[in-house]
Amino acid sequence: MTGADGLRDTAEEWPVTATDVPWTGKVTGVRSDVVTMPDGSTARRDYQVHPGSVAVLALDDDGRVLVLRQYRHPVRHKLWELPAGILDVPGEDPVVAARRELFEETYTEAADWRVLVDIFNSPGGSDEAVRVFLARGLSEATGERYEVSAEEADLEYARVPLADLVRAVISGELHNSCLVAGVLALAAAGAGDGIAALRPADAPWPARPFTA
Repeated sequence: MTGADGLRDTAEEWPVTATDVPWTGKVTGVRSDVVTMPDGSTARRDYQVHPGSVAVLALDDDGRVLVLRQYRHPVRHKLWELPAGILDVPGEDPVVAARRELFEETYTEAADWRVLVDIFNSPGGSDEAVRVFLARGLSEATGERYEVSAEEADLEYARVPLADLVRAVISGELHNSCLVAGVLALAAAGAGDGIAALRPADAPWPARPFTA
């Protein structure tokens, strides 16, 4: 393979001879599959079952990105992140979920939405798929503010120039996967065909089919 010819992820499923769900939580669970390998051998694969997530790179008219800082207990860090949330309504249009997360976490609305990048967050250990949207035309939301609690009660907010975020990602100062993917994707789009070439907000998402 040379260049970009044929450079595409493809859906494929190896035979599963046995499966078990040893644990199920409120939103996610753990599945254990016995998978047949191409050489005929079998192997057990344990992974998190996840409904999927959305994240929003909200870009204001001054080229700044709206980010928030939140404590994440599994990694024992406070991370700068994009507004994001779980797709916990089956079949929901991801952009509807993204609008809701932007409103609930930042009390912000956006007039223009596009798909920025789609990722599998940790494909060796989870089936979580994430769609990161680009949102522009920002304004303060209307209506009753969402009441925060738990970790969200400690959120910090900032608007940071895109170039500063790119530098912080490259220097190893920022680690959240959605933020890293979104920031670098937007920088690449700006250096390439431009934002106008990004996919529309309702672009198909085979990893998480939805009812448009």
